[in-house]
Amino acid sequence: MIHQYKLNDYNIVLDINSGAVHLVDELAYDVISLYETKSFDEITLEMLEKYKNIEEINENEIRAVISDIEELKTAGKLFSSNRYDNIATNFKQNNHVIKALCLHIAHTCNLTCDYCFAQAGKYQGEFALMSFDVGKQALDFLIKNSGSRKHLEVDFFGGEPLMNFEVVKQLVEYARTQEEPHNKKFRFTLTTNGVLLDNDITEFLNKEMDNVVLSLDGRKEVHDRLRRTVNGKGSYDIIISKFQHLAKSRGEKNYYIRGTFTHNNVDFTEDIFHMADLGFTQLSMEPVVCSPNDTYALTEEDLPKILEQYEILAKEMIKRNQEGNPFTFYHYMLDLNHGPCIYKRITGCGSGTEYLAVTPWGELFPCHQFVGDPDYSMGDVWKGVMNTKLRDEMSTCNVYSRENCKECWAQLYCSGGCSANAYHATGSIHGTYDYGCELFRKRMECAIMIQAAEANLE
Repeated sequence: MIHQYKLNDYNIVLDINSGAVHLVDELAYDVISLYETKSFDEITLEMLEKYKNIEEINENEIRAVISDIEELKTAGKLFSSNRYDNIATNFKQNNHVIKALCLHIAHTCNLTCDYCFAQAGKYQGEFALMSFDVGKQALDFLIKNSGSRKHLEVDFFGGEPLMNFEVVKQLVEYARTQEEPHNKKFRFTLTTNGVLLDNDITEFLNKEMDNVVLSLDGRKEVHDRLRRTVNGKGSYDIIISKFQHLAKSRGEKNYYIRGTFTHNNVDFTEDIFHMADLGFTQLSMEPVVCSPNDTYALTEEDLPKILEQYEILAKEMIKRNQEGNPFTFYHYMLDLNHGPCIYKRITGCGSGTEYLAVTPWGELFPCHQFVGDPDYSMGDVWKGVMNTKLRDEMSTCNVYSRENCKECWAQLYCSGGCSANAYHATGSIHGTYDYGCELFRKRMECAIMIQAAEANLE
């Protein structure tokens, strides 16, 4: 399978199964598009007709291009075959090692964001804070079920985790005491809206958190429209200087500004540029996932505008990089030479198998987006995973288990997409969130184009 597209004056050809990326001229681009459907003679005649006014393009030149394509095909870098469809399910079904937990340290929040899937942190349930005893048991559960894996990940999540900051500190301290005896190393992250950030908390986060995710939607008017305090006031002015201080104190590394764009700000690149102009260099902007009945829900009419925005963003990133003011956009992070192994690219995030979410009461769910749904309760941190039927079903989620993914060129970049988004969009973890797929494919085209531009400048 190949995918061809043109963007920012680059002609790009992707060989999906090998991962090869080719930058080609117009003639080669056209020949490749015909290669599998027409004979060499037919291709030659068609190209001679199309380029009849270009003296340099003659029969010998066309035949040389066809010969180059043949060589690339023989080398397995163009029109390569799929070798992976049988390995994904076997890998996950035979692997019950857990490597990461999302600790819902606080099912409560000091903001009332309109689009919050957690309903102000309650997750369809009651307000609650995780106790140290529950959190300690969760860490013990992770260690016990991590097998020989040394590096373990714990994300402090909410609601707003800083509303239970003392327990966060206690759990980090406890985890550090368990590293040497069990030959483990914990990597901690924390996601915060920033309202409670102060110098002491920032100092702790800088010492113990490998990554910090900061929630900011961009321009003040955009952010304050949907991210308000319990008193109904916007939170932008409360958090912005705190975020700037934290980012600077971390050396502009190991953090992300994570925004959400909605129907209200389809021009979300303006929000990204606003944040970059404030000095933030590690940026992310996610499309809202909500009921189509919500006033801020993305619409079909928004889609062309959003796709255009991604192209605008990519071109501006190239420009700012050339000017010496680069910033990173999470969805454009792509390592074409040393990216994830093929197992990871096929099987995805590992929710419900390698990765679990833990409620304040110690109940286990596949990930934070399933929390509160009784059909997706998997057990608890004392008894472990008891719903093995659900675990086995989650283990079948991979890029080849979703019918719509089988012929999609982006399959080995998205790993089949998010099971939670698929479930909420279609009622099945094996479905696809088609709107999200459209956005993802455009992001990948832009990310690869950026790589092409960088390679062209070297």
